[in-house]
Amino acid sequence: MSGTAETQNRVIILAPSLSGTRRDPAVRLEEAKGLAFALDLQVAEARLVPLRKVHASTLFGKGLIATVKDELKAVDAGLLMVDAALSPVQQRNLEKALDVKVMDRTGIILEIFGLRARTKEGRLQVELARLTYERSRLVRTWTHLERQRGGRGFLAGPGERQLETDRRLLDQRLMRLRRDLQEVRRTRGLHRAARQRVPYPVIALVGYTNAGKSTLFNALCGTQMLAQDMLFATLDPAMRQIELRPGGEAILSDTVGFISDLPTELIAAFRATLEEVLEADLIVHVRDIASPQSAEQRDDVNAILEELLSNQDEEVPVLEVWNKIDCVALEERPLLAAQAASIEPQPVLLSAVDGTGLEALKAQMNTILERSSVILEVEIPVGEGRVKPWLFRNGHVLSEKADAHGAQTLQVKLDAKSIGALNAAFPQVKARRARIAS
Repeated sequence: MSGTAETQNRVIILAPSLSGTRRDPAVRLEEAKGLAFALDLQVAEARLVPLRKVHASTLFGKGLIATVKDELKAVDAGLLMVDAALSPVQQRNLEKALDVKVMDRTGIILEIFGLRARTKEGRLQVELARLTYERSRLVRTWTHLERQRGGRGFLAGPGERQLETDRRLLDQRLMRLRRDLQEVRRTRGLHRAARQRVPYPVIALVGYTNAGKSTLFNALCGTQMLAQDMLFATLDPAMRQIELRPGGEAILSDTVGFISDLPTELIAAFRATLEEVLEADLIVHVRDIASPQSAEQRDDVNAILEELLSNQDEEVPVLEVWNKIDCVALEERPLLAAQAASIEPQPVLLSAVDGTGLEALKAQMNTILERSSVILEVEIPVGEGRVKPWLFRNGHVLSEKADAHGAQTLQVKLDAKSIGALNAAFPQVKARRARIAS
């Protein structure tokens, strides 16, 4: 498995296709090519491989393996990418048979994550996921090594296998990584607590990878976050304050993109990255409505969201954004608008590139957030002059009156975060619920 850098960078992609699969195999193959391009690999060939039978030892049959070996030599490729999850045994046997490096879908995604992560948290999560993935594959690396010498004298045993030594060291590293991640999560928790004291609602952007989340984030916030036509262009979470209406601010969070068959190692390792979704007051699901697989991508994202939010006490509202409307033919747009009108909350048809629909999105987000607001009657004692300006800054004051002694009662609409902040900042102030806003 040696060769020039160009050879090692040239790849053949095999996408196993089983009958009865939900996704269009051709679209899945294009996604696999996108993963390879995200690693700057040269795709010499990419094709679907219909599988009548799954071979436990190699996934593919002997005839196909022999054909692929000839093709690898013909195009001088040093890498085979299999768009499926390979067992350690299958990966090892394929590498022996083909004499090239073999990577499965999980390995490729981990490589991309390793290149994209920039923050300390992102790098820790990537390494945790990678080591968890590689732990079961250590046998592939170390089976050629003999036993180490154990010690001296008659007490010296044969020693431990290099495999066992490496696994023990890897487990120690995993423990250190988990401790470091716990510290990062603690710090992020402190940051969240600080944001709750400055009570802006949190809006989390989620969606399938390359759906246009970062482009929309930039359009709403006026930032220049990395936004490319590339799978997993964004891995590290970003947060910015935005204004939905005059005096109505919110915090917008961009998250890592989802993908079908997301490896379980990544769901666990990136849970901290997705914690902003768990803390969100509103989830905005960005869909690439121009993609032929938009419905299937929506189902993949919803499945992951259900898993993430399964233990939440309160239901978080989800608003769909049908992005890339500029890529849809003009004659098809009225049909999409009619479909959106039948859904509650109504999806927003939008182009993050040219700005179409941005104001409609802000209005829809503001409407949904206000529905969760509560109207309170707040009694402000004499001498508590800081309370009234705070209420005007953080809520919507509907009415105010004063008694003969100068004490004031304000009727104000506040969201849940603002109510918590009011109680924390002014425990001496009495506030009772008047009614829930409709």
